[in-house]
Amino acid sequence: MDNTDKRILNLLQADSTLSMSELAAQVNLSTTPCWKRVKRLEDEGIIKARVALVDSAKVELGVSVFVHIKTQRHDSEWLDHFAATVSSFDEVVECYRMAGEWDYLLRIVAKDIESFDRFYKKLVNQVGGLSDVTSSFAMEEIKSTTRLPIR
Repeated sequence: MDNTDKRILNLLQADSTLSMSELAAQVNLSTTPCWKRVKRLEDEGIIKARVALVDSAKVELGVSVFVHIKTQRHDSEWLDHFAATVSSFDEVVECYRMAGEWDYLLRIVAKDIESFDRFYKKLVNQVGGLSDVTSSFAMEEIKSTTRLPIR
């Protein structure tokens, strides 16, 4: 990946709606070579998707909850079940297997506390084998970005 690829990635992270001609002009390429670079970045999985970022509060999903999970089991069968189950929940927008005190960290979006409570009950009933589940509610979003610091 060269500097032009990095410039393309930074521009697309800021505004994925740029037309190919606008993008090409900003990186000093003609349209076809720029398109080929973007296509290669997509084919290589460097660009995973081009999406619209939605304001969660404006679509009535203003509650953001971080759920820390400790599990009693670590076998591959349980891990596969856990991954499939949490991946099926629309409320789970991020899920990480962690090193350290907690085994998993989930970020949940919900309309309100009652909606989160319904999700929580569904999670503990469908997953099983959890030894500790702790939830922290975000009070204020100070920074949220999907933009990676590509230099």
